[in-house]
Amino acid sequence: MAVNSAQPSVGRGVTQTAGAANNEENASVDRLVKNIVVEEIGHVPIESQQVEIVERKGLGHPDTICDLVMNQISVELSKTYLKKIGTILHHNTDKSLLAAGEVDYRFGGGKIKKPMLLVIGDRATSVAGDVEIPVGKIAISTAKQWFKNNIRFLDPEEHVKYQNELKHGSAALTDIFSRKGKVLGANDTSAAVGYAPYTKTERVIKELEQYLNSTEFKGEFPASGEDIKIMGMREGAEIHITIAMAFLDRFVDSEREYFRLKNEVKQAADEWLSENFSGDFDDIYTYINTLDKPGRGVNGVY
Repeated sequence: MAVNSAQPSVGRGVTQTAGAANNEENASVDRLVKNIVVEEIGHVPIESQQVEIVERKGLGHPDTICDLVMNQISVELSKTYLKKIGTILHHNTDKSLLAAGEVDYRFGGGKIKKPMLLVIGDRATSVAGDVEIPVGKIAISTAKQWFKNNIRFLDPEEHVKYQNELKHGSAALTDIFSRKGKVLGANDTSAAVGYAPYTKTERVIKELEQYLNSTEFKGEFPASGEDIKIMGMREGAEIHITIAMAFLDRFVDSEREYFRLKNEVKQAADEWLSENFSGDFDDIYTYINTLDKPGRGVNGVY
């Protein structure tokens, strides 16, 4: 009995082994095409279910900062590789850590006692032949520029320290990028999954965060910080939206002022929701910084 040890490529009702084609590259292309599967989900649509929960971490949330900074580092490295080498070289810039600093916060403006630490990790090609790529310099300058462009009152020189841990990739992985052919081999096992369209709940949470972090909103409410997280829970046709938004102490003179500003922000959010999503839900309930406790000073506000 003849045994074909090639791994099959399974599409929708189609199974083909790489050995079935005469040309290995053509077979690889064929596999890629047949591995794209589109099908309907076979259960009750989420919008028809009784309960739906959606969370979004906004622009200034540490998780979002790490993701966006590392993505931009990949973009800038790719530009440098293309300019110096003529092709994009191996790199994986998808691991980072933003460690908290220490602050002395107080009404009217506090101070940063210890800066945050951004650790930039994973792999990036730093040498190609006799050409050296300043990977660490590119990574840190990109991170500083991102902070400058996106977080209004954060000084990328004073308020953040940087630790570059990008190392050169293994020979087995970097060699993949020097091979010629129609298909570039993947340097990791991976799968891509997507879905569409957004549910109404997903859309309202996403767009609300974008509104709260928009230039327009920050101009009207400068005390509102970029570190925003929003949780939406839809039950039937009504939705409850909880907003966690850090306020900037330099714009808040007292506890009383804080609660006044918070109420104004909530009213603005309610008006925006009414103008844009009132027809999508029977009732929309909003809550902001729900752990606040009057009478406790700076310890009772966010």
